[in-house]
Amino acid sequence: MTLAEPWRGRTQAYNIHVNGVLHCRVRYSQLLGLHEQLRKEYGANVVPAFPPKKIFTLTPAEVEQRREQLEKYMQAVRQDPSLGGSEIFNSFLRKAQQETQQIPTEEVQLQVLLSNGQKVEVSILTSDQTEDVLEATASKLDLPDDLVGYFSLFLVRESKDGGFSFVRKLQEFELPYVSVTSLHNPEYRIILRKSYWDSAYDDDVMEHRVGLNLLYAQTVSDIECGWILVNKEQHRQLKSLQEKVSKKEFIRLAQTLKYYGYLKFDPCVTDFPERGCHVVVSAGNNELNFQVRLPNEQIKEGSFKVTRMRCWRVTSSSSQVPTTNGPAGSGPGKAEVKLELAFEYLMSKDRLQWVTITSPQAIMLSICLQSMVDELMVKKSGGSIRKMFRRRANGGLRRSDSQQAVKSPPLLVSAASPWLAPAPQCPLPPECLSTSPQDSPDGSREPIAKLSVSHWGWGDGSRGWGPWSGYRGWM
Repeated sequence: MTLAEPWRGRTQAYNIHVNGVLHCRVRYSQLLGLHEQLRKEYGANVVPAFPPKKIFTLTPAEVEQRREQLEKYMQAVRQDPSLGGSEIFNSFLRKAQQETQQIPTEEVQLQVLLSNGQKVEVSILTSDQTEDVLEATASKLDLPDDLVGYFSLFLVRESKDGGFSFVRKLQEFELPYVSVTSLHNPEYRIILRKSYWDSAYDDDVMEHRVGLNLLYAQTVSDIECGWILVNKEQHRQLKSLQEKVSKKEFIRLAQTLKYYGYLKFDPCVTDFPERGCHVVVSAGNNELNFQVRLPNEQIKEGSFKVTRMRCWRVTSSSSQVPTTNGPAGSGPGKAEVKLELAFEYLMSKDRLQWVTITSPQAIMLSICLQSMVDELMVKKSGGSIRKMFRRRANGGLRRSDSQQAVKSPPLLVSAASPWLAPAPQCPLPPECLSTSPQDSPDGSREPIAKLSVSHWGWGDGSRGWGPWSGYRGWM
């Protein structure tokens, strides 16, 4: 996380952004209060040191020094598994979000979309967190408790042709109603979609009528928008099954098709196999699939397996652009953020190479990679995602620790587009990882330590769960 001074009034405050959109504004005193709460709960030996108060007015140099110190503090808190995933930390961000957006707590109707375009109206409070809204949606649909963990809520942007661009998976540090309404743009919607990658889990979902209907609707939608490739004969068979309302058989056939279960991203730019190539990236089957348009207009396809990714990170650069609207007191401009996902990949036995994707959806890509790793780890340990939800004492649902391992996206903070990065998930012992986290995938770029202490994730580039067959090369 990096912090910068977005505006000055009687007190200095810091803006936190998610995907370049203002999430909340916090003052030094609020951050100090968070620190004291964490110390009381976890002890001084666990919580990092907090930048001290100053008696006299800060000079510009001291302001910058405090910004850097607060940045390091918040980064350390977020990267600690117990502190960064704690209810104290998440509730702090939720409360700050609601206060910043000036939305009072009241009962409202929130519209949640299903993959087939159906709208589900759920009655919630504006202060309800993500899992509360997910629970309300599941209850409205009569989805059984033990299947709720197979689904998540996503923030998407609807295009003119009716398609959706995935912005991010909604996290536990945010209030879905506040997140979507504060964008002041009807194109942004919340959609319910399955949150797992392994199609073997489809069997669990299809055991129940509602789960089957949700999975069927998503599969039909993915085929119709071209995410799943279908030839003429397969299309004929699928249409026949649709006419017979044979939903399970329809899904079984779809499971055999290319890109079933993949999430397709908007066209973006990559430096592989050469700089400046346009690419369409899809995530699924524990890999990132690239369909690259080379400078000579030739299309090449290849895949990068998550089990051969040694690590990855999201970085940002930004510029200040004028704005004439937004919440009162938000300052004279907003940060326009350029996001990149870079991952270090084992191309051959002894050759690692950085691959960079420049995309506004870089954070969502990172979340996909992390959730793939988490799912593999659950399977490796013999766990089941069926048990990812457990009952709260008051009868509600709450995600278990195994599901909380899926990390939050980075929070961009203030005018300089700094970061509050999530805790890194590292299935490998640190001693197995020899490359410095400061190694840049592009040596020609200026150092980015100040601007974007990034979201680090870890693959398993040393002792994978299976054969090293991830990189299929270019066809």
